[in-house]
Amino acid sequence: MNRGKRYSGGAERIEVGKEYTVGDAVGIVKESAVAKFDETIEVAMRLGVDPKHAEQMVRGSVALPHGTGKEVKVLVLTRGEHQNEAREAGADFVGADDYIEKIEKGWTDFDVMVATPDIMKDVGKLGRVLGPRGLMPNPKSGTVTFDVGRTVHDVKSGRIEYRVDRAGNIHAPVGKASFSEEQLTENATTFIEAIQRARPASAKGQYVKSITLSSVMGPGVRIDRQTSSLAL
Repeated sequence: MNRGKRYSGGAERIEVGKEYTVGDAVGIVKESAVAKFDETIEVAMRLGVDPKHAEQMVRGSVALPHGTGKEVKVLVLTRGEHQNEAREAGADFVGADDYIEKIEKGWTDFDVMVATPDIMKDVGKLGRVLGPRGLMPNPKSGTVTFDVGRTVHDVKSGRIEYRVDRAGNIHAPVGKASFSEEQLTENATTFIEAIQRARPASAKGQYVKSITLSSVMGPGVRIDRQTSSLAL
């Protein structure tokens, strides 16, 4: 496969077969992120779980101490007094049946949906539209709640959701190339430790098989699983 000069230049900084601490990996990835835009930095993990079994599903949310650097559009579906609470917390869209109707027609111009439990019976019919896009609210990720104000604030401040895919991989953005090394290291470590704590009780053998840090346009840097949680 032909690689661009920027990618190849970044790859030259990585020793073949070597695994790095989170802090060292961040330094290499930042040096390699030379695109003309502010590249997103991501952590990807390969887990020793079988998501086909419900008890081995790894899913949840984690608040990154420095956010992701991305402006997140939040839709809150609720009725009554919770609508004012959502607006005061900074939700971009707030409503109930009006937005449910829009979504049924294909509108999905938001990044996260928060819904109160009492409206979920109506939200359930949106699964065909929201499910494939990963936008369906879920209690496990904290997006089905009556604590609307705090949830909107947390999402806007940098809380991200994660979910393992069919192949046992999980990944998430942990900042931008413009972040400092300290900010990226803290964010990446926070995410990695959250996944480590989310290990299902039924998971056998090696849980975290590999961890890789990369920018969207650059090569991946392997992180040492033994030192990742000690990298700070």
